[in-house]
Amino acid sequence: MNRDELRLKLTAVFEPAPEGGYTCHFDELPEVFSEGETLDEAKANLLDALTQVMEYHRGEVRKKAAPGVVREELQLAAS
Repeated sequence: MNRDELRLKLTAVFEPAPEGGYTCHFDELPEVFSEGETLDEAKANLLDALTQVMEYHRGEVRKKAAPGVVREELQLAAS
């Protein structure tokens, strides 16, 4: 598989909250979770949470980087 064919698929789960709205998370990344009053708001908030978690982990790993490490960003297509 080449990089142009690579697609990352995550399973977003939206559960109705007893007080109204939705709680949400990704099955594959349980540390990423959020909520929203509507499904659209919950989805936007979940994607924002994913961005924040990725930025956090990126920063943490770069603090511990070995000399000479090579990094390359891979753009994954949204489906």
